[in-house]
Amino acid sequence: MRVVSNRWSELTKCIFCFALSASFSGSSVFVQAQQPNKIPRIGLLSNLSASNTTAWEQAFRQGLSERGWIEGKNISIEYRYSRGRNERLRALAAELVHLKVDVIVTSISPETEAAKNATKEIPIVMASVGDPVGSGFVASLAHPGGNVTGLTNLAPQLSGKRLELLKETVPNLKRVAVIWDPDTPISSLAWKESHAPARALGLELYSMEVRSANDFDKAFAMATTAGVGAVAIGPNSPVAANQKRVAEVAVKHRLASIWQLSEFVDVGGLMAYGPDRSDLFRRAATYVDKILKGRLPADLPVEQPTKFEFAINFKTAKQIGLTIPPNVLARADKVIK
Repeated sequence: MRVVSNRWSELTKCIFCFALSASFSGSSVFVQAQQPNKIPRIGLLSNLSASNTTAWEQAFRQGLSERGWIEGKNISIEYRYSRGRNERLRALAAELVHLKVDVIVTSISPETEAAKNATKEIPIVMASVGDPVGSGFVASLAHPGGNVTGLTNLAPQLSGKRLELLKETVPNLKRVAVIWDPDTPISSLAWKESHAPARALGLELYSMEVRSANDFDKAFAMATTAGVGAVAIGPNSPVAANQKRVAEVAVKHRLASIWQLSEFVDVGGLMAYGPDRSDLFRRAATYVDKILKGRLPADLPVEQPTKFEFAINFKTAKQIGLTIPPNVLARADKVIK
């Protein structure tokens, strides 16, 4: 009987210990449940205004949503816009660093440079940088090696394709003006990489240097006087911030224009050929998701665009008296009438 009594005593102790442990465990879970979870915060830095980036930001939020991140519920976004004034980007980037955001998302080179100069610790995801290696943002596309990663838009390499489309569209085209900004590395690179394809196509290039919005009218007037038949508009911050005005000036001088993004055709540009930037922003959300789950930007290879768009604005063609050839029209992904 003593043996049974001892076993019963040991069993009673075990039950008591288990109950006590469960009680403490339940309390721990309750306490943890009462503690508010930290909501990750994203800083979105743009050199444009909110009205210019609506579609891209919507695509970015959609990409986040597809991965379970809902703005206002389990993630927050701090938006900062320089409205075309690149000199303000440095201060805006510093604001995001001061807020201790978990990730900074940028679009093109000026924003990425400002963010990279502001922090070496906070991960930076670039959505559409033209030459991240040449700009010094990453060591290589395969191995970024720092706190910056994301996507490149390959903008300079597409310069030749845009010139080719212009020649197919504009009858007897001989001379093309290229709008570029000497103060922007990617814009300078696009200008340089336009020369070889221009020679192959038998086209002469005319340099249109534009550093600010004040240069547009004079630059177009000089190009018209120089006898150019069309304008190729590469990556350029002043142009991006004043796209509608540039499109209107091109129409005023009756010049065919080709841009790098289809959004520019929406505001009156004649044609555009380039990466689908909304798709790039949607894919940028994938990088944010991985980083928030513990991946290091140094280990996430930079990706290239997979979707390209060719857009044509019929209304603009009529305004400048240009007929779009059927073979060119047949290749368009988007036509505005």
